[in-house]
Amino acid sequence: MVSQFIGAVLRAVVVLIVIATPALLIPGADPESAQVVTLVGLITAIFVAVEYNASYPALIEFRDAPPFNRVRIIAAFLTLFGLSVIMTAAGSQSTLALVLTALGLLVGRALEFPYSPLTLVLETLPEGTDIMLVTKIQIMAGLACFISLLSLCIFAILIRLQHWPNRGSAFNVWINLPTFDPTTGGDVVTRLIRDSRVNVILGLTLPFILPAMLVLTANHFEVSITTSPQTLVWSITLWMFLPLSLFMRGLAMGRIADMIRARRARLVAGLDHDRQASLA
Repeated sequence: MVSQFIGAVLRAVVVLIVIATPALLIPGADPESAQVVTLVGLITAIFVAVEYNASYPALIEFRDAPPFNRVRIIAAFLTLFGLSVIMTAAGSQSTLALVLTALGLLVGRALEFPYSPLTLVLETLPEGTDIMLVTKIQIMAGLACFISLLSLCIFAILIRLQHWPNRGSAFNVWINLPTFDPTTGGDVVTRLIRDSRVNVILGLTLPFILPAMLVLTANHFEVSITTSPQTLVWSITLWMFLPLSLFMRGLAMGRIADMIRARRARLVAGLDHDRQASLA
């Protein structure tokens, strides 16, 4: 219990640091924004601490199947950190800022083709936007895409090479998928495969849908995304982080379906062997 509580507190602190990263790195934040970030960070940290300290979580999935959530939180931190560094890199000659800017520009130029998600992001910018700001957004979007694709590849490699989530113990569906009820709605393998495909499809479509949704939301609340550095950083981060989470969830549920299917095959083969042995 003590080790579980300490682990929950440490995870809550990590989440709080990740959420506060843009506010800590981007200067000139107004007091109201700082208060909002602090409030959101504290609420999220308390929620994470309660979930990881509870015997059975309510919303956080794959709690006992690392490194699923670790890959996601590291991807979120790297994206927020990198975008914040680029946002504050005007006139900076630091090696880190130059490397991140060059990497983001390289990926951003590679993704700038007709009907690509990055092209849609650039087309949603208001008319008359400064060309320097457009270039910076392109660089930030390219870096966010690179980090998300790299994180997805790393998780896919872990699934293949380390046979995730096998760790010498049984996989508890109730704890790791608290929002999934395996006792309702037909065969569990069929439902897992269906949910896996739905998550992958949503992960493919969200990069195209989110820019329009962000613009509509900003216009509704009369908020300019491009004039607030922190809002811009968070918008681009969510634009790539949400599809990444859905892709990872789809891969994870597909892997669990394969595990259940393989276990069923072993049980059936064992029963057939016992039946043949008894007949002999």
